[in-house]
Amino acid sequence: MKGVIATSHRLASEAGAEMLRDGGNAIDAAIAANAVLCVVYPHMTSIGGDLFALVWPAGEVEPVGLEGAGRSGTGATVEAMRERGFDRMPERGATTVTVPGTVQAWGRLLERYGSVGLGRALAPAAAAARDGFLVGENLSAALHTHFDWLAKESETARVLPPLKAGMKLRQPELATTLETIGRSGFGNFYFGELGRAIAAAVKSRGGFLTAADLAAHRGNWTQPLSMPYRDLTVYELPPPTQGLVAMSMLARVSALPSESLVPGAGLARRMVSLRDATYALRSRYLTDPDFATVPVEPFLDPAAVAGQASERLPDGDTVYLCAADEEGNLVSLIQSLAFDFGSGIVVEGTGILLQNRGCYFSLDPAHVNRLEPRKRTMHTLIPALAAKGGRPYAAFGTMAGEGQPQIQVQVAMNLFDQGLDPAQAVAAPRVRVAPGGAPLWVEADYPDALELSRSDLVVELLPPRDQRMGHAQALLVDGPGAWRAGADPRSDGSVEFSA
Repeated sequence: MKGVIATSHRLASEAGAEMLRDGGNAIDAAIAANAVLCVVYPHMTSIGGDLFALVWPAGEVEPVGLEGAGRSGTGATVEAMRERGFDRMPERGATTVTVPGTVQAWGRLLERYGSVGLGRALAPAAAAARDGFLVGENLSAALHTHFDWLAKESETARVLPPLKAGMKLRQPELATTLETIGRSGFGNFYFGELGRAIAAAVKSRGGFLTAADLAAHRGNWTQPLSMPYRDLTVYELPPPTQGLVAMSMLARVSALPSESLVPGAGLARRMVSLRDATYALRSRYLTDPDFATVPVEPFLDPAAVAGQASERLPDGDTVYLCAADEEGNLVSLIQSLAFDFGSGIVVEGTGILLQNRGCYFSLDPAHVNRLEPRKRTMHTLIPALAAKGGRPYAAFGTMAGEGQPQIQVQVAMNLFDQGLDPAQAVAAPRVRVAPGGAPLWVEADYPDALELSRSDLVVELLPPRDQRMGHAQALLVDGPGAWRAGADPRSDGSVEFSA
């Protein structure tokens, strides 16, 4: 099938394109690529993480969303964490592990929109894990940077040694796990042998997750939120994601002329004020809507104020990809462990690296996103789509944890206000306010970077194409079977077409 895919690693893009060439559609290609990313980019993601997707199915009049977010354990409470000696959520370890939502999300996406089974979709990833792959500079740097704390877990140290770039990493246990899921379905991961192994690993380390928590997991199909931007309609996922934050930023710049949004000192200052205003709304309102009402109106009101952001959210790592096919399917998919290497826990004998998504909860009993049993935390993952004239037009997104809205909006302005090609839009120099509200990170090749460094702003100049500025991908639909796409040069990614 004719199509295109853009991901943050060349091997994943190639797997997605091969799926298209073999007759699979964009949904099949996205899942095949995502599974490969779980093998070749373990510092960014794993099958032990969460997944969110926006899918515009061929022939439909609007997209649909899937929230593959896992919940906290039944015993996860503020009081239980206080008894363990914590006054705030730790960044790593068993108490931060929530139910991994990715594997079920793969199955549900394929059941509803795919044209191949789970086994075929996961086969390229299983092969990469069993045969091994050459470690790149980004992964090698992460393995060495984080090895001191990763080595505290003997299984993790064995599975993810500090390899140099160019060395081969093999993960035979992960290959077997992927083959098991492909053969028996996602149920094994949640209430079979794999689920019991995950629960036992977390329990043995003092975490809250139980076999019953895994068995109770259900991802949600959801209706995306939408808003006008220029001559487009932009779609984001609703809470518990921070999609409303990106929408709030776009709402605040939509009344401005495009020529005022050219990168430079003026736009950098505007990004600071946008971040301050919208992140304060995030701190005040965003959480699992099953536990508290999350109002949409303040986010879409450019005049809304909510004080200052009340917390410093931790940063994280993620993979984002987008794909399209000649039938008209368009996919925007994002998946993550939360931090580099997540919790740092690899489940014995399985190769499954577990996420630390629970670190985003608050231990303040008065906070809207406080830790509670069976709750989804405020989630950083935000895939995006856009339509023009009622037809699917664009898919875009980025990794960068709590900074995703800032980067996603800059990519959107590059695409829709500056008219850049997707490859240019994701490669262009960026700015970003660091977690906690300062400093303003500015890539050294950003226009007016030197002027900004000498201004009244607290500025840290970063090297061009710095990892802290995210790995963004974007795709534009120019017509039936015609696309342009870009993969961020900050990553190891590529764009692959299937003719």
